[in-house]
Amino acid sequence: MGSTQVRIAIDAMGGDHAPTEIVAGALRAQAELGVEVLLVGDPQQVEAALKQHTQTSTIEIVPSEGTIEMSEEPLTALRRKPKASINVAMDLVKKKRADAVVSAGHSGAAMAAALLRLGRLPGIDRPAIGAVLPTLIAGKPVLILDVGANVDCRPKFLEQFALMGTIYSQYVLGNAEPKVGLLNIGEEPNKGNELSLQTHQMLQENSQIPFVGNAEGRDVLSGNFDVIVCDGFSGNVLLKFAEAVGEVALQILREELPRGLHGKAGVALLRPNLKRIKQRMDHAEHGGGLLLGVAGICIISHGSSQAPTIFNAARLAKDAIDNQVLDRIRSSYEQAAVSTQLDS
Repeated sequence: MGSTQVRIAIDAMGGDHAPTEIVAGALRAQAELGVEVLLVGDPQQVEAALKQHTQTSTIEIVPSEGTIEMSEEPLTALRRKPKASINVAMDLVKKKRADAVVSAGHSGAAMAAALLRLGRLPGIDRPAIGAVLPTLIAGKPVLILDVGANVDCRPKFLEQFALMGTIYSQYVLGNAEPKVGLLNIGEEPNKGNELSLQTHQMLQENSQIPFVGNAEGRDVLSGNFDVIVCDGFSGNVLLKFAEAVGEVALQILREELPRGLHGKAGVALLRPNLKRIKQRMDHAEHGGGLLLGVAGICIISHGSSQAPTIFNAARLAKDAIDNQVLDRIRSSYEQAAVSTQLDS
């Protein structure tokens, strides 16, 4: 590409609120993050959504035909619809017309399209979706992976997740010495199923991974861990439960704080505090999950994503690009390969 400006392809047709909310988030991202946005979708629908905004836009529209519906089997649909918005968006990264993809559409289709179009990074058997969640310690989020890409896992997959999570935590989340944990039913090394036992030993023996032990469910949001690895089945359940708890807590605050005269007065005084609480607890503030392990930056957002989520997804993509996450993962596996050859 002829410019050093980060360029992000956004799937304008993916998600429950496409293209209106997707376009709104894209416009905000371009205005506030200094990125260049390519909106991939049906030109007429995208242009109609753009006209709802008064700000002047130089966003480029990349035409596509159709989208992958939630009821469709990903691989079959991707092959049947080669010009679907997620396919076109991934091709933009493959052809180096874009640096990253953001999609709130069918998550399985986004992952499959990334694998088919971009391929895996050398040394990675399975990509993982990493989600960033808030913890009890302000400004200290935890990265959980995998949260849905791989329902069944082998120990070496989890070891790879841990290494990728370590790199992301160091260079994007700013943890010089991240603490990596393995999700389990007890903190003792001999707890858990066969997958947990084998993975625990592999993580202990890998010098590239700062492994500190098992993490129980109550530890996930404690702030005592920077990275927690698990299979995609457990991670997806954990993620959705955490999001539901956050939504319940926010709803309770909305309902209970304004009650009575004192409550109404208090809400007015506490408005800045309540805004900070929402920013820490609302999953929309985190943008979505980064698909780690594919040869391109891909952010998978919630199907219910609205403009703030898309904005934050673009921010997440920019952070990954600015901090050279892909190059650092490649470098780590190249070093590991050299080390293995020397040892042999």
